[in-house]
Amino acid sequence: MGFFEKLKRGLAKTKNAILHRADSLFRSLSGEIDEDFYEELEEILILADFGVETAEEIIEALREKVVEDRIFSGEEAKSALKSILRDLLQSESAALTLNTKPASILMIGVNGVGKTTSIAKIANFLKKDGKKVLLCAGDTFRAAAIEQIAVWAERIGVDLIRQSDGADPAAVVFDAAAAAKKRGSDVLIVDTAGRLHTKKNLMDELAKIRRVLDRELPGSDTEVLLVLDATTGQNAIHQAKEFKASADITGLVLTKLDGTAKGGIVFSLKKELGVPVKFIGVGEGMDDLQPFDPEEFVEALFAE
Repeated sequence: MGFFEKLKRGLAKTKNAILHRADSLFRSLSGEIDEDFYEELEEILILADFGVETAEEIIEALREKVVEDRIFSGEEAKSALKSILRDLLQSESAALTLNTKPASILMIGVNGVGKTTSIAKIANFLKKDGKKVLLCAGDTFRAAAIEQIAVWAERIGVDLIRQSDGADPAAVVFDAAAAAKKRGSDVLIVDTAGRLHTKKNLMDELAKIRRVLDRELPGSDTEVLLVLDATTGQNAIHQAKEFKASADITGLVLTKLDGTAKGGIVFSLKKELGVPVKFIGVGEGMDDLQPFDPEEFVEALFAE
């Protein structure tokens, strides 16, 4: 099964719970589009977790397009909406920037969002693309975190740099950076602690790790990917804002889209943060986390 089919299947809860109403709404259109149509469509978008501001922006853009293009039919209106949604998600920096050797990816996010499994899936994706990947077990605080990433590294067939539980994460990253250079690794992926004793401790630790990477791999490309759980809805946005205030986030990884009826969170995140979604997950399989394609996502959202 191709990823587009998996994406359609993964977005089924959003489509079945909410967006099938949009299809019915478009099919019921005949003649001039009235205010009731716009109000109902805005409600549908909000229920799908697009967020109030994002939904209002989309509806306003649709109003303008309907007037400019003299739209009367439901099919034309749906096509116009899809075009607006695609434009909202477009980003010049949606692809990973990993042009140096080595390059690095710093994975951040609170515990429970699927960060470690996302690391494994991204490592697997990069390995299939011909990259030599090295993992760094930088989450030395959470019980069993090192063992968990070690299992994934063995399963995927990539090297891992680790120390004991409770070790200084920056020291582990220092060793990993040296190993990446010595072994000719293309990409170093660093796991980080999802929660320390205080938010300040967490952010200070992330900053320390970033300084080590910058010092030991000068001039190298570094992606800072924040992993978010789509099932938490608007709480994911609050988490993202907290991290963005203290970390230079370059992209988002959105997991568990198949487990929620609120797939509109993708649009809300892009609007609220201005940070591109770089990977989305729609299942438990190793290949169910893939680079985000705005056009493919919108098509899957409306596909039969």
